Amino acid sequence: MFGIWLGPTGIFINMQHADIIITNASILTMSDHQPQAEAIAIAENKILALGSVNDIADLKGPGTRTIDAGMSTVMPGFVESHLHLFMGAAGRRLLQLFGISGLDELRKAVLSYAAANPNEGLLIAKGADYTIVGNNVSLTRHHLDEILPDRPLILYAPDHHTCWANTIALKKAGILAGRDVGPGNEIVMGDDGQATGELRERHAISPVMKLRTSGGRDSFGMTGTEPGKELTANERIDDIDVLKSGLEYCAAAGITSLYNMDGNFYQLELLREIEQQGELLCRTQVPFHLTGQKSLADLKDAVEMHREYASDMLRSGRVKMFADGVIDSGTAVMVDDYSDQPGWRGEPLLSPEDFCKAAVEIDRLGLQISVHAIGDGAVRMVLDGYEAARDANGARDSRHRIEHAEVIHPDDMHRFAELGVVASMQPPHPPGSMGLPLEPTVSKIGRARWPYSYAWRTLWDSGVHIAFASDWPVSPVEPILGIHAAVTRERWAPELPDPKASLGEALAGYTREGAYAGFMENKTGTLIPGMLADIVILSEDVTKTDPKELENVQPLLTICNGQVTHDVMG
Repeated sequence: MFGIWLGPTGIFINMQHADIIITNASILTMSDHQPQAEAIAIAENKILALGSVNDIADLKGPGTRTIDAGMSTVMPGFVESHLHLFMGAAGRRLLQLFGISGLDELRKAVLSYAAANPNEGLLIAKGADYTIVGNNVSLTRHHLDEILPDRPLILYAPDHHTCWANTIALKKAGILAGRDVGPGNEIVMGDDGQATGELRERHAISPVMKLRTSGGRDSFGMTGTEPGKELTANERIDDIDVLKSGLEYCAAAGITSLYNMDGNFYQLELLREIEQQGELLCRTQVPFHLTGQKSLADLKDAVEMHREYASDMLRSGRVKMFADGVIDSGTAVMVDDYSDQPGWRGEPLLSPEDFCKAAVEIDRLGLQISVHAIGDGAVRMVLDGYEAARDANGARDSRHRIEHAEVIHPDDMHRFAELGVVASMQPPHPPGSMGLPLEPTVSKIGRARWPYSYAWRTLWDSGVHIAFASDWPVSPVEPILGIHAAVTRERWAPELPDPKASLGEALAGYTREGAYAGFMENKTGTLIPGMLADIVILSEDVTKTDPKELENVQPLLTICNGQVTHDVMG
Protein backbone atom coordinates (compact mmCIF):
# COMPACT_ATOMS: atom_id res chain seq x y z
CA MET A 1 0.00 0.00 0.00
CA PHE A 2 1.21 3.49 -0.66
CA GLY A 3 0.00 6.87 0.46
CA ILE A 4 -0.30 10.02 -1.60
CA TRP A 5 -0.09 13.44 -0.01
CA LEU A 6 -0.59 16.65 -1.98
CA GLY A 7 1.44 19.33 -0.23
CA PRO A 8 2.36 22.92 -0.91
CA THR A 9 5.55 21.90 -2.69
CA GLY A 10 4.26 18.95 -4.68
CA ILE A 11 2.99 15.37 -4.46
CA PHE A 12 4.53 13.00 -1.95
CA ILE A 13 4.26 9.26 -2.58
CA ASN A 14 5.33 7.06 0.29
CA MET A 15 5.36 3.28 0.38
CA GLN A 16 5.51 2.95 4.17
CA HIS A 17 2.69 2.82 6.63
CA ALA A 18 2.49 5.24 9.51
CA ASP A 19 3.38 4.19 13.02
CA ILE A 20 1.03 6.82 14.45
CA ILE A 21 -1.79 8.79 12.85
CA ILE A 22 -3.41 11.68 14.66
CA THR A 23 -6.74 12.51 13.08
CA ASN A 24 -9.78 14.72 13.63
CA ALA A 25 -7.45 17.45 14.85
CA SER A 26 -7.01 21.19 14.72
CA ILE A 27 -3.35 21.11 13.73
CA LEU A 28 -1.25 24.25 14.05
CA THR A 29 1.88 23.46 12.06
CA MET A 30 3.63 26.78 12.95
CA SER A 31 4.75 26.80 9.33
CA ASP A 32 3.77 29.58 6.95
CA HIS A 33 3.67 27.12 4.02
CA GLN A 34 0.73 25.11 5.36
CA PRO A 35 -0.46 26.66 8.64
CA GLN A 36 -3.23 24.16 9.38
CA ALA A 37 -4.23 20.56 8.76
CA GLU A 38 -6.71 17.95 10.00
CA ALA A 39 -4.48 14.90 10.30
CA ILE A 40 -0.83 13.98 10.62
CA ALA A 41 1.08 10.73 10.10
CA ILE A 42 4.35 9.71 11.76
CA ALA A 43 6.73 6.98 10.65
CA GLU A 44 9.72 6.08 12.81
CA ASN A 45 11.04 9.42 14.12
CA LYS A 46 9.79 11.71 11.35
CA ILE A 47 6.63 13.35 10.10
CA LEU A 48 5.39 11.36 7.13
CA ALA A 49 2.51 13.51 5.94
CA LEU A 50 -0.08 16.13 6.83
CA GLY A 51 -3.40 16.90 5.21
CA SER A 52 -7.09 16.18 5.46
CA VAL A 53 -8.45 13.15 7.26
CA ASN A 54 -8.98 11.43 3.90
CA ASP A 55 -5.45 12.30 2.71
CA ILE A 56 -3.89 10.53 5.66
CA ALA A 57 -6.25 7.54 5.85
CA ASP A 58 -4.35 5.62 3.14
CA LEU A 59 -1.21 5.61 5.32
CA LYS A 60 -2.84 3.46 7.97
CA GLY A 61 -1.49 -0.08 8.25
CA PRO A 62 -2.19 -3.06 10.50
CA GLY A 63 0.21 -1.80 13.16
CA THR A 64 -0.70 1.87 13.04
CA ARG A 65 -1.91 3.54 16.23
CA THR A 66 -4.72 5.95 15.38
CA ILE A 67 -5.43 8.78 17.79
CA ASP A 68 -8.62 10.84 17.59
CA ALA A 69 -7.74 14.33 18.81
CA GLY A 70 -11.38 15.38 19.16
CA MET A 71 -10.71 18.62 17.24
CA SER A 72 -8.32 19.85 19.94
CA THR A 73 -5.02 21.54 19.11
CA VAL A 74 -2.15 19.43 17.80
CA MET A 75 1.08 21.38 17.40
CA PRO A 76 4.86 21.08 17.54
CA GLY A 77 6.18 19.93 20.88
CA PHE A 78 7.10 22.82 23.14
CA VAL A 79 10.68 24.05 23.17
CA GLU A 80 11.72 25.16 26.66
CA SER A 81 14.57 27.57 25.96
CA HIS A 82 15.87 28.25 29.48
CA LEU A 83 15.57 25.99 32.50
CA HIS A 84 17.68 24.32 35.17
CA LEU A 85 16.82 20.66 34.78
CA PHE A 86 18.68 19.09 37.68
CA MET A 87 17.99 21.96 40.07
CA GLY A 88 14.31 22.03 39.16
CA ALA A 89 13.88 18.29 39.56
CA ALA A 90 15.90 18.10 42.78
CA GLY A 91 14.04 21.12 44.14
CA ARG A 92 10.76 19.26 43.96
CA ARG A 93 12.03 17.20 46.90
CA LEU A 94 12.47 20.35 48.99
CA LEU A 95 9.97 22.61 50.75
CA GLN A 96 8.00 24.61 48.18
CA LEU A 97 6.77 28.05 49.27
CA PHE A 98 5.11 29.22 46.06
CA GLY A 99 1.80 30.84 47.11
CA ILE A 100 2.74 31.00 50.82
CA SER A 101 2.05 34.44 52.29
CA GLY A 102 2.44 35.79 55.82
CA LEU A 103 4.45 34.68 58.83
CA ASP A 104 1.77 32.27 60.08
CA GLU A 105 1.57 30.34 56.80
CA LEU A 106 5.35 30.30 56.57
CA ARG A 107 5.65 28.97 60.13
CA LYS A 108 3.20 26.16 59.46
CA ALA A 109 4.99 25.10 56.28
CA VAL A 110 8.50 25.22 57.80
CA LEU A 111 7.63 23.38 60.99
CA SER A 112 5.83 20.63 59.07
CA TYR A 113 8.82 20.18 56.77
CA ALA A 114 11.26 20.23 59.69
CA ALA A 115 9.31 17.51 61.48
CA ALA A 116 9.36 15.36 58.34
CA ASN A 117 13.14 15.79 57.93
CA PRO A 118 14.59 15.40 61.45
CA ASN A 119 18.11 14.47 60.34
CA GLU A 120 18.72 17.10 57.65
CA GLY A 121 21.62 19.42 58.45
CA LEU A 122 20.11 22.35 56.53
CA LEU A 123 16.41 22.80 55.85
CA ILE A 124 15.97 24.35 52.40
CA ALA A 125 12.85 26.04 51.09
CA LYS A 126 12.29 27.25 47.53
CA GLY A 127 10.04 29.96 46.10
CA ALA A 128 9.92 32.46 48.98
CA ASP A 129 8.56 35.70 47.56
CA TYR A 130 10.41 38.90 48.44
CA THR A 131 7.21 40.06 50.19
CA ILE A 132 6.48 36.74 51.91
CA VAL A 133 6.10 38.31 55.38
CA GLY A 134 4.31 41.42 54.13
CA ASN A 135 4.51 44.27 51.67
CA ASN A 136 7.33 46.69 52.42
CA VAL A 137 8.69 44.29 55.07
CA SER A 138 12.23 42.97 54.61
CA LEU A 139 12.59 39.35 55.65
CA THR A 140 15.43 38.90 58.19
CA ARG A 141 17.03 36.17 60.25
CA HIS A 142 14.92 37.33 63.20
CA HIS A 143 11.69 36.36 61.42
CA LEU A 144 13.14 32.93 60.73
CA ASP A 145 14.42 32.62 64.30
CA GLU A 146 10.86 33.11 65.52
CA ILE A 147 9.87 30.09 63.45
CA LEU A 148 12.89 27.82 63.89
CA PRO A 149 15.72 28.99 66.16
CA ASP A 150 17.56 25.70 66.74
CA ARG A 151 18.07 24.21 63.24
CA PRO A 152 19.74 25.81 60.21
CA LEU A 153 17.17 27.10 57.74
CA ILE A 154 17.52 28.88 54.39
CA LEU A 155 14.81 30.24 52.11
CA TYR A 156 15.43 30.80 48.40
CA ALA A 157 13.71 33.57 46.48
CA PRO A 158 12.07 32.33 43.25
CA ASP A 159 14.92 33.85 41.21
CA HIS A 160 17.54 31.87 43.20
CA HIS A 161 19.72 34.97 43.41
CA THR A 162 18.67 35.91 46.96
CA CYS A 163 18.32 33.79 50.09
CA TRP A 164 17.44 34.38 53.72
CA ALA A 165 19.01 32.30 56.52
CA ASN A 166 18.31 32.10 60.23
CA THR A 167 20.90 32.95 62.87
CA ILE A 168 22.10 29.42 63.62
CA ALA A 169 22.70 28.82 59.91
CA LEU A 170 24.75 32.02 59.62
CA LYS A 171 26.76 31.11 62.73
CA LYS A 172 27.53 27.58 61.57
CA ALA A 173 28.50 28.92 58.13
CA GLY A 174 30.85 31.43 59.76
CA ILE A 175 29.26 34.49 58.14
CA LEU A 176 27.19 36.06 60.93
CA ALA A 177 29.85 38.76 61.20
CA GLY A 178 30.07 39.07 57.42
CA ARG A 179 32.73 38.11 54.90
CA ASP A 180 34.16 39.38 51.63
CA VAL A 181 32.34 37.36 48.98
CA GLY A 182 33.60 39.11 45.85
CA PRO A 183 32.13 41.46 43.25
CA GLY A 184 28.39 41.30 42.66
CA ASN A 185 27.81 39.20 45.79
CA GLU A 186 26.76 40.46 49.21
CA ILE A 187 26.12 39.36 52.76
CA VAL A 188 23.74 42.14 53.79
CA MET A 189 24.86 43.63 57.10
CA GLY A 190 22.73 45.31 59.75
CA ASP A 191 23.41 48.36 61.89
CA ASP A 192 24.43 46.01 64.72
CA GLY A 193 27.43 44.79 62.70
CA GLN A 194 25.88 41.38 62.11
CA ALA A 195 24.34 39.83 59.01
CA THR A 196 20.63 40.51 58.57
CA GLY A 197 20.11 37.06 57.07
CA GLU A 198 19.76 38.27 53.48
CA LEU A 199 22.34 36.75 51.12
CA ARG A 200 22.74 38.00 47.57
CA GLU A 201 24.22 35.83 44.82
CA ARG A 202 26.02 32.50 44.84
CA HIS A 203 29.22 33.28 46.73
CA ALA A 204 27.24 34.74 49.62
CA ILE A 205 24.82 31.80 49.66
CA SER A 206 27.27 28.92 49.25
CA PRO A 207 28.74 28.97 52.81
CA VAL A 208 25.30 28.21 54.21
CA MET A 209 24.51 25.62 51.54
CA LYS A 210 27.59 23.66 52.60
CA LEU A 211 25.69 22.76 55.79
CA ARG A 212 23.30 20.45 53.96
CA THR A 213 23.75 16.75 54.65
CA SER A 214 21.72 15.27 51.77
CA GLY A 215 21.87 15.90 48.04
CA GLY A 216 23.65 19.08 47.10
CA ARG A 217 24.88 18.05 43.69
CA ASP A 218 22.36 20.29 41.95
CA SER A 219 24.80 23.16 42.43
CA PHE A 220 27.58 21.49 40.42
CA GLY A 221 25.89 22.29 37.14
CA MET A 222 25.33 25.92 38.08
CA THR A 223 29.04 26.44 38.63
CA GLY A 224 30.22 24.02 35.95
CA THR A 225 32.32 22.10 38.46
CA GLU A 226 32.50 18.31 38.52
CA PRO A 227 31.51 16.23 41.58
CA GLY A 228 34.89 14.50 41.88
CA LYS A 229 36.01 11.11 43.12
CA GLU A 230 34.06 11.39 46.39
CA LEU A 231 30.80 10.67 44.54
CA THR A 232 29.40 7.28 45.56
CA ALA A 233 27.67 4.77 43.30
CA ASN A 234 24.40 5.31 45.17
CA GLU A 235 24.66 9.08 44.72
CA ARG A 236 25.16 8.61 41.00
CA ILE A 237 22.08 6.39 40.81
CA ASP A 238 20.12 8.98 42.77
CA ASP A 239 21.24 11.74 40.41
CA ILE A 240 20.08 9.71 37.41
CA ASP A 241 16.70 9.30 39.13
CA VAL A 242 16.53 13.08 39.66
CA LEU A 243 17.21 13.76 35.99
CA LYS A 244 14.70 11.12 34.89
CA SER A 245 12.04 12.66 37.11
CA GLY A 246 12.79 16.08 35.64
CA LEU A 247 12.51 14.77 32.09
CA GLU A 248 9.22 13.05 32.91
CA TYR A 249 7.91 16.27 34.43
CA CYS A 250 8.88 18.23 31.32
CA ALA A 251 7.38 15.65 28.95
CA ALA A 252 4.13 15.80 30.91
CA ALA A 253 4.13 19.55 30.25
CA GLY A 254 4.31 18.94 26.50
CA ILE A 255 8.02 19.75 26.23
CA THR A 256 10.04 17.92 23.60
CA SER A 257 13.21 20.07 23.53
CA LEU A 258 14.96 21.89 26.33
CA TYR A 259 17.98 24.12 26.71
CA ASN A 260 19.51 23.41 30.07
CA MET A 261 21.31 26.32 31.71
CA ASP A 262 23.36 24.09 34.01
CA GLY A 263 26.36 22.37 32.58
CA ASN A 264 29.19 19.96 33.23
CA PHE A 265 30.52 16.67 31.89
CA TYR A 266 28.87 14.83 34.77
CA GLN A 267 25.36 15.83 33.73
CA LEU A 268 26.11 14.94 30.11
CA GLU A 269 27.41 11.52 31.14
CA LEU A 270 24.26 10.84 33.14
CA LEU A 271 22.01 12.03 30.32
CA ARG A 272 23.85 9.80 27.85
CA GLU A 273 23.29 6.84 30.16
CA ILE A 274 19.60 7.75 30.33
CA GLU A 275 19.55 7.99 26.52
CA GLN A 276 21.13 4.55 26.21
CA GLN A 277 18.37 3.22 28.47
CA GLY A 278 15.80 4.66 26.05
CA GLU A 279 14.55 7.18 28.63
CA LEU A 280 15.80 10.53 27.34
CA LEU A 281 12.30 11.96 26.93
CA CYS A 282 13.32 15.41 25.67
CA ARG A 283 16.01 16.69 23.33
CA THR A 284 18.51 18.23 25.70
CA GLN A 285 21.31 20.72 25.24
CA VAL A 286 23.82 21.21 28.06
CA PRO A 287 26.26 24.16 28.06
CA PHE A 288 29.78 24.59 29.31
CA HIS A 289 29.86 27.05 32.23
CA LEU A 290 32.56 29.72 32.07
CA THR A 291 32.72 31.21 35.56
CA GLY A 292 35.03 33.76 37.11
CA GLN A 293 37.07 30.94 38.61
CA LYS A 294 38.00 29.59 35.16
CA SER A 295 40.38 30.89 32.54
CA LEU A 296 39.94 31.09 28.79
CA ALA A 297 42.22 28.06 28.53
CA ASP A 298 39.38 26.04 30.10
CA LEU A 299 37.37 26.58 26.93
CA LYS A 300 39.12 23.48 25.62
CA ASP A 301 36.56 21.60 27.74
CA ALA A 302 33.74 23.43 25.95
CA VAL A 303 35.20 22.33 22.63
CA GLU A 304 35.45 18.75 23.90
CA MET A 305 31.84 18.83 25.12
CA HIS A 306 30.74 20.00 21.68
CA ARG A 307 32.76 17.29 19.95
CA GLU A 308 31.60 14.49 22.22
CA TYR A 309 27.92 15.46 22.43
CA ALA A 310 26.48 16.58 19.11
CA SER A 311 23.42 14.44 18.32
CA ASP A 312 19.85 15.59 17.73
CA MET A 313 18.88 14.22 21.16
CA LEU A 314 21.84 15.20 23.34
CA ARG A 315 24.29 17.95 22.56
CA SER A 316 26.40 20.83 23.82
CA GLY A 317 28.05 23.56 21.72
CA ARG A 318 27.09 26.49 23.93
CA VAL A 319 28.96 28.45 26.63
CA LYS A 320 26.94 29.92 29.53
CA MET A 321 28.06 32.97 31.51
CA PHE A 322 26.65 35.43 34.06
CA ALA A 323 26.96 39.21 33.66
CA ASP A 324 24.85 40.36 36.63
CA GLY A 325 22.22 39.36 39.18
CA VAL A 326 18.56 40.36 39.49
CA ILE A 327 16.57 43.55 39.92
CA ASP A 328 14.81 42.75 43.20
CA SER A 329 18.05 42.41 45.15
CA GLY A 330 19.72 45.32 43.38
CA THR A 331 22.36 43.06 41.83
CA ALA A 332 21.27 43.62 38.22
CA VAL A 333 23.55 46.14 36.52
CA MET A 334 21.91 49.33 35.29
CA VAL A 335 23.12 52.09 32.97
CA ASP A 336 21.66 54.70 35.35
CA ASP A 337 20.96 54.59 39.08
CA TYR A 338 18.28 52.39 40.58
CA SER A 339 15.22 54.55 41.14
CA ASP A 340 15.03 53.64 44.82
CA GLN A 341 18.80 53.68 45.43
CA PRO A 342 20.43 56.90 44.21
CA GLY A 343 24.12 56.33 43.52
CA TRP A 344 23.74 52.57 43.03
CA ARG A 345 23.77 50.89 39.60
CA GLY A 346 24.77 47.37 40.54
CA GLU A 347 28.12 45.67 40.16
CA PRO A 348 28.92 43.41 37.20
CA LEU A 349 30.07 39.87 37.91
CA LEU A 350 32.93 40.33 35.45
CA SER A 351 34.53 43.37 33.89
CA PRO A 352 33.55 44.56 30.39
CA GLU A 353 37.13 43.99 29.28
CA ASP A 354 37.16 40.40 30.52
CA PHE A 355 33.80 39.69 28.93
CA CYS A 356 34.92 41.06 25.56
CA LYS A 357 38.00 38.85 25.64
CA ALA A 358 35.88 35.82 26.48
CA ALA A 359 33.28 36.59 23.81
CA VAL A 360 35.94 36.99 21.13
CA GLU A 361 37.59 33.68 22.03
CA ILE A 362 34.37 31.67 22.36
CA ASP A 363 33.14 33.03 19.05
CA ARG A 364 36.49 32.22 17.43
CA LEU A 365 36.01 28.61 18.51
CA GLY A 366 32.68 28.51 16.70
CA LEU A 367 30.62 28.06 19.86
CA GLN A 368 27.37 29.76 20.77
CA ILE A 369 27.36 32.16 23.75
CA SER A 370 24.53 32.40 26.26
CA VAL A 371 24.74 35.14 28.92
CA HIS A 372 22.50 35.94 31.87
CA ALA A 373 22.01 39.71 31.64
CA ILE A 374 19.02 41.38 33.29
CA GLY A 375 19.82 45.06 33.80
CA ASP A 376 20.26 47.41 30.85
CA GLY A 377 23.89 47.97 31.86
CA ALA A 378 24.62 44.25 31.73
CA VAL A 379 22.73 43.89 28.43
CA ARG A 380 24.84 46.69 26.94
CA MET A 381 28.05 45.05 28.15
CA VAL A 382 27.06 41.76 26.52
CA LEU A 383 26.08 43.42 23.25
CA ASP A 384 29.43 45.22 23.27
CA GLY A 385 31.16 41.87 23.69
CA TYR A 386 29.20 40.30 20.85
CA GLU A 387 30.04 43.26 18.62
CA ALA A 388 33.72 42.89 19.53
CA ALA A 389 33.54 39.20 18.60
CA ARG A 390 32.00 40.03 15.22
CA ASP A 391 34.60 42.70 14.54
CA ALA A 392 37.48 40.40 15.53
CA ASN A 393 36.33 37.19 13.89
CA GLY A 394 34.06 38.34 11.10
CA ALA A 395 30.29 38.12 10.86
CA ARG A 396 28.72 34.67 11.01
CA ASP A 397 25.39 33.12 11.94
CA SER A 398 26.38 32.78 15.60
CA ARG A 399 22.96 33.26 17.22
CA HIS A 400 24.56 34.35 20.47
CA ARG A 401 21.93 34.73 23.16
CA ILE A 402 21.05 37.08 25.97
CA GLU A 403 19.15 35.33 28.74
CA HIS A 404 16.34 37.41 30.33
CA ALA A 405 17.15 40.91 28.96
CA GLU A 406 14.57 42.29 31.36
CA VAL A 407 15.57 45.95 30.96
CA ILE A 408 17.13 47.23 27.73
CA HIS A 409 18.33 50.78 27.19
CA PRO A 410 16.47 52.35 24.23
CA ASP A 411 19.79 53.06 22.51
CA ASP A 412 20.51 49.31 22.47
CA MET A 413 17.19 47.94 21.19
CA HIS A 414 18.26 47.96 17.54
CA ARG A 415 21.55 46.19 18.27
CA PHE A 416 19.92 42.79 18.89
CA ALA A 417 18.79 42.49 15.28
CA GLU A 418 21.93 44.10 13.85
CA LEU A 419 24.13 41.58 15.68
CA GLY A 420 21.79 38.62 15.14
CA VAL A 421 21.35 38.17 18.90
CA VAL A 422 18.55 35.91 20.17
CA ALA A 423 16.60 37.23 23.16
CA SER A 424 15.73 34.39 25.54
CA MET A 425 12.87 35.77 27.64
CA GLN A 426 10.41 34.46 30.21
CA PRO A 427 6.71 35.41 30.01
CA PRO A 428 6.09 34.44 33.67
CA HIS A 429 8.69 36.97 34.92
CA PRO A 430 7.20 40.46 34.42
CA PRO A 431 5.82 41.84 37.71
CA GLY A 432 2.07 41.39 37.74
CA SER A 433 2.22 38.15 35.74
CA MET A 434 1.23 34.80 37.23
CA GLY A 435 0.42 36.39 40.57
CA LEU A 436 3.79 38.12 40.99
CA PRO A 437 3.60 41.37 42.96
CA LEU A 438 4.52 44.62 41.24
CA GLU A 439 6.71 45.68 44.12
CA PRO A 440 9.56 45.98 44.75
CA THR A 441 10.52 45.41 41.11
CA VAL A 442 8.68 48.21 39.33
CA SER A 443 9.87 50.84 41.81
CA LYS A 444 13.46 49.68 41.52
CA ILE A 445 13.24 49.86 37.73
CA GLY A 446 11.61 53.31 37.80
CA ARG A 447 8.88 54.70 35.53
CA ALA A 448 11.33 56.11 33.01
CA ARG A 449 12.52 52.57 32.24
CA TRP A 450 9.11 50.88 32.23
CA PRO A 451 8.63 51.15 28.44
CA TYR A 452 11.92 49.31 27.94
CA SER A 453 11.29 46.54 30.47
CA TYR A 454 10.35 43.02 29.34
CA ALA A 455 10.01 44.69 25.95
CA TRP A 456 8.96 41.82 23.71
CA ARG A 457 6.90 44.03 21.42
CA THR A 458 9.71 46.49 20.74
CA LEU A 459 12.16 43.67 20.03
CA TRP A 460 9.71 41.88 17.73
CA ASP A 461 9.10 45.12 15.84
CA SER A 462 12.88 45.36 15.38
CA GLY A 463 13.02 41.91 13.81
CA VAL A 464 14.54 40.11 16.80
CA HIS A 465 14.11 36.36 17.37
CA ILE A 466 12.67 35.79 20.84
CA ALA A 467 12.70 32.33 22.41
CA PHE A 468 10.29 31.93 25.33
CA ALA A 469 10.99 29.90 28.47
CA SER A 470 10.22 29.47 32.16
CA ASP A 471 13.62 29.54 33.90
CA TRP A 472 12.32 26.59 35.96
CA PRO A 473 12.48 26.33 38.95
CA VAL A 474 12.24 30.13 39.11
CA SER A 475 8.80 29.82 37.46
CA PRO A 476 6.59 26.79 36.78
CA VAL A 477 7.95 24.85 33.81
CA GLU A 478 4.62 24.36 32.01
CA PRO A 479 4.76 26.26 28.68
CA ILE A 480 0.99 26.60 28.61
CA LEU A 481 1.26 28.77 31.75
CA GLY A 482 3.88 30.91 30.02
CA ILE A 483 1.62 31.24 26.99
CA HIS A 484 -1.24 32.31 29.25
CA ALA A 485 1.05 34.86 30.93
CA ALA A 486 2.20 36.24 27.57
CA VAL A 487 -1.29 36.77 26.13
CA THR A 488 -2.84 38.20 29.32
CA ARG A 489 -0.03 40.50 30.47
CA GLU A 490 -1.31 43.88 31.67
CA ARG A 491 0.13 47.39 31.49
CA TRP A 492 1.84 48.80 34.57
CA ALA A 493 0.45 52.23 33.70
CA PRO A 494 -2.29 53.41 31.29
CA GLU A 495 0.12 55.40 29.12
CA LEU A 496 2.29 52.36 28.33
CA PRO A 497 1.76 50.39 25.09
CA ASP A 498 -0.15 47.13 25.31
CA PRO A 499 2.45 44.49 26.29
CA LYS A 500 0.38 41.43 25.40
CA ALA A 501 1.61 38.89 22.89
CA SER A 502 -0.82 37.48 20.37
CA LEU A 503 -1.55 33.78 20.65
CA GLY A 504 0.46 33.15 17.49
CA GLU A 505 3.46 35.05 18.82
CA ALA A 506 3.34 33.20 22.13
CA LEU A 507 3.06 29.79 20.46
CA ALA A 508 5.92 30.66 18.11
CA GLY A 509 8.08 31.67 21.07
CA TYR A 510 7.66 28.20 22.53
CA THR A 511 8.11 26.30 19.24
CA ARG A 512 9.81 27.51 16.07
CA GLU A 513 11.62 30.42 17.72
CA GLY A 514 13.02 28.10 20.37
CA ALA A 515 14.17 25.73 17.65
CA TYR A 516 15.82 28.64 15.83
CA ALA A 517 17.69 29.62 19.00
CA GLY A 518 19.46 26.26 18.92
CA PHE A 519 20.02 25.91 15.15
CA MET A 520 17.29 23.27 15.01
CA GLU A 521 14.68 25.08 12.89
CA ASN A 522 15.22 22.68 9.99
CA LYS A 523 14.51 19.69 12.22
CA THR A 524 12.03 20.74 14.91
CA GLY A 525 9.68 23.58 15.87
CA THR A 526 7.28 23.15 12.94
CA LEU A 527 5.22 20.28 11.57
CA ILE A 528 6.37 19.64 8.00
CA PRO A 529 6.89 16.29 6.26
CA GLY A 530 10.46 15.18 6.83
CA MET A 531 10.84 17.07 10.10
CA LEU A 532 11.54 15.18 13.31
CA ALA A 533 8.34 14.02 14.97
CA ASP A 534 8.02 16.24 18.05
CA ILE A 535 4.31 16.79 18.72
CA VAL A 536 1.94 17.67 21.55
CA ILE A 537 -1.83 17.14 21.70
CA LEU A 538 -3.64 19.60 23.93
CA SER A 539 -6.96 19.23 25.71
CA GLU A 540 -8.61 22.15 23.89
CA ASP A 541 -8.50 24.02 20.62
CA VAL A 542 -6.41 26.94 21.86
CA THR A 543 -7.47 29.13 18.95
CA LYS A 544 -11.03 29.01 20.31
CA THR A 545 -10.14 29.23 24.01
CA ASP A 546 -10.66 32.44 25.98
CA PRO A 547 -7.12 33.74 26.67
CA LYS A 548 -7.94 33.94 30.37
CA GLU A 549 -8.76 30.22 30.35
CA LEU A 550 -5.58 29.08 28.59
CA GLU A 551 -3.94 28.20 31.91
CA ASN A 552 -6.46 25.36 32.25
CA VAL A 553 -5.40 23.67 29.00
CA GLN A 554 -3.54 20.41 29.56
CA PRO A 555 -1.12 18.40 27.40
CA LEU A 556 -2.76 15.03 26.77
CA LEU A 557 -0.05 13.34 24.73
CA THR A 558 3.56 14.22 23.96
CA ILE A 559 5.66 12.67 21.21
CA CYS A 560 9.42 13.26 21.00
CA ASN A 561 11.47 11.81 18.15
CA GLY A 562 8.51 9.67 17.16
CA GLN A 563 8.17 8.08 20.62
CA VAL A 564 5.26 8.72 22.98
CA THR A 565 6.75 10.27 26.13
CA HIS A 566 3.56 11.28 27.93
CA ASP A 567 0.09 9.86 27.42
CA VAL A 568 -3.17 10.34 29.31
CA MET A 569 -5.33 9.51 26.27
CA GLY A 570 -5.19 5.77 26.83
